[in-house]
Amino acid sequence: MRTLARTALGVGLTAAMGLGASAASAQDQELTLCWAAWDPANALVELSKDFTAQTGIKMNFEFVPWTNFADRMLNELNSGGQLCDLMIGDSQWIGAGAEYGHYVKLNDFFEAESISMDDFLPATVYAYSTWPKGSENYYALPAMGDALGWVYRKDWFERPEIQEAFQAEYGRPLTVPETWEELMEVAKFFQGREIDGEVRYGAAIYTERGSEGITMGVTAALYAWGFEYENTPGSYDMEGAVNSPDAIAALEFYKELYECCTPPGHSDAYMVANLDAYKSGQVAMQMNWFAFFPGIAKDETVGGDVSGFFVNPSMKVAASALGGQGISVVSYSDKQDLALQYIKWFAQPDVQAKWWELGGYSCHVAVAGAPDFPTSTPFAGEFLKAMGGVKDFWQEPIYAELLQAMQKRVHDYVVADQGTAADALNKLIEDWTISFEDDGKL
Repeated sequence: MRTLARTALGVGLTAAMGLGASAASAQDQELTLCWAAWDPANALVELSKDFTAQTGIKMNFEFVPWTNFADRMLNELNSGGQLCDLMIGDSQWIGAGAEYGHYVKLNDFFEAESISMDDFLPATVYAYSTWPKGSENYYALPAMGDALGWVYRKDWFERPEIQEAFQAEYGRPLTVPETWEELMEVAKFFQGREIDGEVRYGAAIYTERGSEGITMGVTAALYAWGFEYENTPGSYDMEGAVNSPDAIAALEFYKELYECCTPPGHSDAYMVANLDAYKSGQVAMQMNWFAFFPGIAKDETVGGDVSGFFVNPSMKVAASALGGQGISVVSYSDKQDLALQYIKWFAQPDVQAKWWELGGYSCHVAVAGAPDFPTSTPFAGEFLKAMGGVKDFWQEPIYAELLQAMQKRVHDYVVADQGTAADALNKLIEDWTISFEDDGKL
């Protein structure tokens, strides 16, 4: 990896000091914001019309499907490209963004504009903004809170005949799963069951090999079993943590769930495939990011009272896989002054409130911390529970290399049925040890 020596603010801090004062000079100027192509991006396009109306700065958007997002945008950053003035980059990118000079450090700007990180949910500041982790060095503003959650067919769960059948089989009421063991029972119950003349299946889970899918799914289980990447944070001491007995048990459980209770052909599934399986009525439950839940709630087929939402089930601990992103100013942009204006505008509480209304997930305490937030949507309360116990993948600058190794090892075991869970995790430690040695961390 190469270290890029780009200065942080340097350019145009004074130009970002006032939105109104800058509006006239900003006429005929424009910015390009880069992000993934999904429902929240469409909401951001709508929200950003207000920014253009206030400043005269035209907003362009470069949205890339999630399966290609990392490759496309990391290549753009690594090449010093000037396509993106603003980047809503994944949480795992923050280390590389900081250490390789891709992102502008925002501390001086935040201080000048009285933007306080205390106004944002602590978990999102830690995950989306800081490098080194937990420091007060900020390279992004928390933009899109997200975590992995679950959706279920509430209408099926509530049918008396289905409730009676489940009670007879498992000796307990059919309720929203609170543990992974309960989720397994529910999935097995629905697997192959005929409802309304059609055969249904238990659960759509992540199994995709190409980008990050199966890692995000597997870690949702691992975290619930208490998984840690290191014995001591910052030590890179993985032996006994990554391959602990609990980690092995969690990975075995995920494989069993895949083999027993997923729809036919669900061997390379991520976000869109799970949505399709759920919306088409194939499955009783799906794992997916909270970001998609506003669209599900409004869907003509599965919206309204048809669907319910629940936080990632517990096991030994309550924990959820972190999603979400921060918004950064790209250091290679020659429009940093305009990009900082956008950051300042986006940080305002009233803009954040509208962001939530349109389908984005505000990280601002004034929105997510409001007394009525948990009841504002059918999934808001579960979202807050998830954000209270989120864990993320490695945020190391070499995260992409680390991710590729985990994708291979867990997919080989869960889907390709190669070796044991212990084998997969032992080999993963070997892979990661080589990567950290090459990176000078070990």
